[in-house]
Amino acid sequence: MKTRVCIWTFSVGLMLVLASIAGRAQQPAAAKGKGKAPTAPPGINWPSPPLADGPIVLDTGIQHQIRLIVTKGLNQPWSMAFLPDGGILITERPGRLRIVRNGVLDPNPVAGVPQVQAQGLAGLMDLALHPRFSENQLIYFTYHKPAGAAAAPGNNAGIITLARARWNGAALTDVRDIFSAAQNGNASRIVFGRDGMVYMTVGVGDPPAAAAAQDPNNLAGKVLRLRDDGTVPPDNPFVGRAGYRPEIYTLGHRNPLGLAVQPDTGAIWECENGPNGGDEINILQPGKNYGWPVVSYGRFYLGPRVSENPWKEGMELPVVFWVPAIATSGMTFYTGDKFPNWKNNVFVGGMRQGEVPRSGHLERIDFNEKWEELHREGMLRELQQRIRDVRQDPDGFLYLLTAENNGALMRVEPFTEK
Repeated sequence: MKTRVCIWTFSVGLMLVLASIAGRAQQPAAAKGKGKAPTAPPGINWPSPPLADGPIVLDTGIQHQIRLIVTKGLNQPWSMAFLPDGGILITERPGRLRIVRNGVLDPNPVAGVPQVQAQGLAGLMDLALHPRFSENQLIYFTYHKPAGAAAAPGNNAGIITLARARWNGAALTDVRDIFSAAQNGNASRIVFGRDGMVYMTVGVGDPPAAAAAQDPNNLAGKVLRLRDDGTVPPDNPFVGRAGYRPEIYTLGHRNPLGLAVQPDTGAIWECENGPNGGDEINILQPGKNYGWPVVSYGRFYLGPRVSENPWKEGMELPVVFWVPAIATSGMTFYTGDKFPNWKNNVFVGGMRQGEVPRSGHLERIDFNEKWEELHREGMLRELQQRIRDVRQDPDGFLYLLTAENNGALMRVEPFTEK
């Protein structure tokens, strides 16, 4: 029985609000204000409502009616990958790998995931199949590995690590870490480029930690480019340059939570969280600097601007930015034929807008032939859910994950009244 949803308030999960507040780094003196402690303002306590069981029918701008098929039972799902046999692998941030077949979630987690340091916003992160998966059955994922004896004093958030495993049809086998990036780095996404390389993001926080994003000898606040065995390609932009880590592809990023391959050129697009404003989409170019924390369209959580000017010589402007922030997350290009009005549109998950709970949604952006922005549509606001990831499956349907403790997978399909 289909459910029509018409609730026009917004959504965010209480636990992630509190985790986000707890995770915000100390802000600089300019952000404090006289006599004020350098902390973010208190979060708003307004938990997300339950998601309807579905199917859910909603209206959208140019595609009009869509139907959402809902699969519940997930806990803070983070990423997904589509297996050739139709199964959908889903990471849960607390450290579990799940599988959905024919719209049904297997109650038992997939075996083989290594120990994960799931704390605050750390945990089991992104997931990607090797481009030759049908031949080698290789799956790649990022996670926060417990630092153990290597942990810095007072720091047990783990080390962002890229791992590789073999899929045997039911579990991960031959699991091995192939690259460890940064201790206490924020979340990480991965994508395979058309060149066969793995592009991997490593986030960073606000000042004083943010300075690492401009440090060429530190991997925090960077996008990395690696071979599929975790080694450094010899044509990376900083290979052989003194004082630069050779894994770096681009620098000056805050918290990149989306990566996607541009369908016509193969360029890598990246979206990242600003603080209170200043979320961005960037088209990555090797060796370029994207500004954080020197320049930004955003404000710190207490109100002051990150910078008086959003651009300076030697730093790249974003192709899209948000003020106020929408807490961008996963990103994909739509290239299928199920939704012809969405062809080549970019979809970005949003977890909250303007620091206000109950405002999570999906954003659709279309462009002209020069990839200059034309329209921006906020969708699924009625659901009041944080959208963590958005992907297109091989059949041309969109799939979404909600960033909730009672999380869900949603399949987006066209709907026509009969």
